[in-house]
Amino acid sequence: MHRDLTHVLVCPSCHGSLRLTIDREADEEIESGILRCEPCAAGYPIVAFVPRFVPRENYSSSFGFQWNRFRQTQLDSNTGQPITRDRFFAQSGWAAGDMAGRWTLDLGCGAGRFAEVALGAGARLVAVDYSSAVDACRQNLGPHPRLDVVQADVYRLPFRLQRFDFVYCFGVLQHTPDVHAAFAALVEQIAPGGRIAVDLYPQLALNVVWPKYWLRPFTKRMPAERLFSLVFRMVDLLWPVSLALGRTPGIGRKLRHALPIANYEGLLPLTPRQLKEWAVLDTFDMLAPAHDHPQSAATLRAWLDEARLAEIEVFRQGLVVGRGRQHAQPVVAGDG
Repeated sequence: MHRDLTHVLVCPSCHGSLRLTIDREADEEIESGILRCEPCAAGYPIVAFVPRFVPRENYSSSFGFQWNRFRQTQLDSNTGQPITRDRFFAQSGWAAGDMAGRWTLDLGCGAGRFAEVALGAGARLVAVDYSSAVDACRQNLGPHPRLDVVQADVYRLPFRLQRFDFVYCFGVLQHTPDVHAAFAALVEQIAPGGRIAVDLYPQLALNVVWPKYWLRPFTKRMPAERLFSLVFRMVDLLWPVSLALGRTPGIGRKLRHALPIANYEGLLPLTPRQLKEWAVLDTFDMLAPAHDHPQSAATLRAWLDEARLAEIEVFRQGLVVGRGRQHAQPVVAGDG
């Protein structure tokens, strides 16, 4: 944790100022210590360079297991392909040059897939996750002079309001207990004139026949290690079948959805080994989360309208994507 982060942090319980006590500092970063709230006396430890504002065990534990197990799988620096970079800028609509030196919030950073792109664009980045995936993110991308990793709850974010010029949340919101409330919490973080971009799993009529949704009532209750072992065996068994179905002319990509495993052949420029590793990762990602709440484009549009943002755009790009800009001045009743 860098010292300048203290100017952004507040107590997530009462929004009081935090007093920093350092136990150990290394290479201009705080490795261990405690952040103590002056008004309410709550204490939050800094462990392995990461301020921790949540309990160790929580509903996102499967993500901690997932991202520490697949720490580098989806990083562009690992695949050698700009898969994540292309998705990041296509969904956000931002220009890389606009982010240089600007405070940016990555909510649900996981192992740092999108954080790597934001850092590459020059952002002063705060990467947040509820799970122990923060350790994978820190290990992948740190130490870095423009990166801080924070373990925190989207519903109780430990930041001063309206502090971030760019806020993004990709691949995460549908996995929160209350998606609308999580989105509203992100809007509170946007600085005047700042921008937000999010994506969500689409709410489709065909979801009811997708094997993911009739397996999840059972798989989401399984211990992560046991489920991972099951997924690994399932992908190994069904992978040749999925490849064969996917290569069926015309309808192959639809047919392979009949199997409960992910398959990106023909969609992503990955090697055969990488395709299978992504299949294991994303099949686990489909079956393990405690929460999975797809949303429609109309719902996301309503939330953006409710937030009274400007330059709102909502569109389908596989996922439901929404983005907008906070007004430079407060919007009062009756204003656009």
